[in-house]
Amino acid sequence: MRKLAKWEPRGARPRDAGSLARGRGVSYVKYELVRTYVANVADVTVNRATGAIKVDRVFAVHDCGQIINPDGLRNQIEGNIVQTVSRTMIEKLTFSRSAVTSLNWGSYPILTFPNVPDVVIELIDRPNEVPWGAGEPTTAVVPSAIANAVFDATGARLRSIPFRPAQVLAALKLAKQPG
Repeated sequence: MRKLAKWEPRGARPRDAGSLARGRGVSYVKYELVRTYVANVADVTVNRATGAIKVDRVFAVHDCGQIINPDGLRNQIEGNIVQTVSRTMIEKLTFSRSAVTSLNWGSYPILTFPNVPDVVIELIDRPNEVPWGAGEPTTAVVPSAIANAVFDATGARLRSIPFRPAQVLAALKLAKQPG
């Protein structure tokens, strides 16, 4: 992952002081504690004035044992990342005391093409292992990688999705701002 994403720890490097703050976050999972290893790095840009977050790029390194269909696996991982970015950033199921009220796509927000991040994938094939499965593991690390990238950019912690602008602005007020 470090090589793929060209990862360098922030160290003593200061955060961006302007209205746009850029950050990187990493997250890792050994899915179900026995199979499929996934690591993600997310690159984000946070607009401090509006609270909007743009997920610019997501790197994924994926080890699910023996790979049977590399192209199909890449498609599965990319789809999982895009869908989970959407859920992390804007999707929200609404309901009343008795029923779900998000009943159509017109009232349910999803990520649109201008906001789809670049996705960079590296597969680790272990042909001497059994295939462990690849449907869900990638989704497990996307929200935490984005949250860690926002923290890297701004010092603000986001702990509950979706990361909508009002929530981000509230977290920014609680975080120590540069300057």
